[in-house]
Amino acid sequence: MDEFRIRRGSFLPFAAPFLLPLLLFFPVCLLLGSILTADAAWGLLVGAAGTAVLVGVLVVKHRRMVAGTVVRFSPRGVEMADTYGFVLRLDWPDVRRVDVVESRMASPRTIGRPGGVRVRAGAMKSVGLVGWGEREVPARMPGWMRDHLARVPVDPDTGLQWLGIPLGAVDPLWERGPMGDWVRRHRPDLLA
Repeated sequence: MDEFRIRRGSFLPFAAPFLLPLLLFFPVCLLLGSILTADAAWGLLVGAAGTAVLVGVLVVKHRRMVAGTVVRFSPRGVEMADTYGFVLRLDWPDVRRVDVVESRMASPRTIGRPGGVRVRAGAMKSVGLVGWGEREVPARMPGWMRDHLARVPVDPDTGLQWLGIPLGAVDPLWERGPMGDWVRRHRPDLLA
């Protein structure tokens, strides 16, 4: 069995889905700060501080993700576990393809008013393994995520759920490294 963890230089791909909301958050804070303090310089300071706090939250979440996300390869298949309590398992015979896997870290709902500024955080996309597998979820998770997972296709014969393990989130070049070696050894048809 081999274990792989997320590399430290992965903050930008993690933060990319949140960049547009962050860029729009700054002028909103700037405007509110300027109105509340009646001073543009203080407004600039409020805007910068508010945006810095949100970036800090992303840094903390990323560090937690890096410290607790692990992918395990074994002769049976691939398993990914994270610090939040999610576990994804794919047995080698049930892997269907190598494809883009979307990992959603925030609600897909758009925030804002119709006709005004509307933003939403996108999904992190990376290449990984997709197929029929098992998913363990934590007891506490957001309602939007529970609703999303309830709509995931289930194989009527096996009861397995359609899922993807985002290996590219752990190592963007996984296909050329030790993880790719595991795939070539057990499912050479996937990386032909």
